[in-house]
Amino acid sequence: QVQLVESGGGSVQSGGSLRLSCAASGYTYSSYCMGWFRQAPGKEREGVASINTNGGFTYYADSVKGRFTISRDNAKNTVYLQMNSLKPEDTAMYYCAAIRPEPGWWLMYQRLLKYWGQGTQVTVSS
Repeated sequence: QVQLVESGGGSVQSGGSLRLSCAASGYTYSSYCMGWFRQAPGKEREGVASINTNGGFTYYADSVKGRFTISRDNAKNTVYLQMNSLKPEDTAMYYCAAIRPEPGWWLMYQRLLKYWGQGTQVTVSS
């Protein structure tokens, strides 16, 4: 069956770094764009970053631009999110998702999201 398994979350001080990983299985990973999302308690889910099927195009939310980097390794069926200069407002549960490669995929529209992981918690203390 389809599985997306996130890892790499944890607790870090403000200004620190974390690298999240999302290992995919059970579907043709290289045929889907991938995205990272986050949701903090009491807040709406936010699309953080997305990447196309071959890794040649990436998109970032303004809130993380310049600090986060999304990448993928199609040989390992894994997508990564390198998070630098972390801030307390980055605290959230982070999820990866497979995105159908249709127009507007980089904006991570709900209707294009195909598979989800279970999430990994990131906590940034000041």
